[in-house]
Amino acid sequence: MRDIFHIYGTDGFEMTQSLLTAIEPEKLIPSQSSKIALKPNLVVAAKPDGGATTHPEIVIAIIEYLKVRGFHNISIVESAWVGDSTKRAFEVNGYYTIGKTYDVRLVDVKDDAYVAKTVHGVPFEISKTIMETDFLISLPVLKGHCQTSMTCALKNMKGCVSDRSKRHSHSIGLHKPIAALNALRCADLVIVDSLNGDLDFEEGGNPVQTDRIFACRDSVLCDTYGASLMGFEVEDIDYILLAERFGVGTTNLDFANIIFLNEPSEIAPLPLPTGKAIYLNQYIDSRSACSACHGTLLHALKRLDEVNQLGSRFDRKICVGQEFKTVQDPSRAGVGTCTGGLGKSVPGCPPTALAMLEFLKSL
Repeated sequence: MRDIFHIYGTDGFEMTQSLLTAIEPEKLIPSQSSKIALKPNLVVAAKPDGGATTHPEIVIAIIEYLKVRGFHNISIVESAWVGDSTKRAFEVNGYYTIGKTYDVRLVDVKDDAYVAKTVHGVPFEISKTIMETDFLISLPVLKGHCQTSMTCALKNMKGCVSDRSKRHSHSIGLHKPIAALNALRCADLVIVDSLNGDLDFEEGGNPVQTDRIFACRDSVLCDTYGASLMGFEVEDIDYILLAERFGVGTTNLDFANIIFLNEPSEIAPLPLPTGKAIYLNQYIDSRSACSACHGTLLHALKRLDEVNQLGSRFDRKICVGQEFKTVQDPSRAGVGTCTGGLGKSVPGCPPTALAMLEFLKSL
């Protein structure tokens, strides 16, 4: 339960297949006749390049992996946020073609029957399909959120309840309902799309390329790890601590077994033309940097900017990238193993955004 599998790359299909080979979910699923549900994040009818929705190639990779091993009772279950259409999101991202090609059922939770449950004082109308599922695979996008700071495994379950339950959750504050919902039903396996999640918003618009996918069976541990990748302490995200208190999982990363299947090697593309990324990139001297390191640095700088500690804080830009491997300059500061020859550097390939943040605060 405490294993976290982590892989870098740009091919979501191949990365997911490699993760599944390492995890061997076929040993976790009760039987080949088990009802399996895949729960992507399709909060809006938008393609994944905007940083909001799950890359469909991840979904396809899981379906193919399971089908080859004799699992055929598979559904894709999701609900867009209140005011948007799940069916339009399915259409935009090619899910109707996926369903037809692989004989997989699509379930729009907005049209599903519901089971009424109250957990820790919070009432829910939760999808009957989800409650009857034997093995639930959650496929969240690791990204920012304007109300809860971040969203990942725990919050992705919100797409399993009725729109009325979503509205009620917002009316009483999101953190307790998110934690309570996971105490009712949480994922059996989480595979996190962290290829290019948005910096700030659930609906996308400021995507940051980090070229990674990670997986975990414990949703609380998964979100704790995701928070560190985005530069947050677990104490910054109330629903993670609440979920731990409700017995959903653990926040103790010290006991996690983080398994890296490879190291980042791809050179980062030019930053996507979004205002926030362009603004933050003015503080970076990026030379042949991999997407994982460059993108993680953007998240760390974003955390500094949120507390007004960025501005003219740095006399010179923060260095990142493989071209710094041979640079010896005591006057410069950088992040990542490649900048070890500089005067100040934080090690890691890459370091987490949280480690980068602490380092930047010390400059």
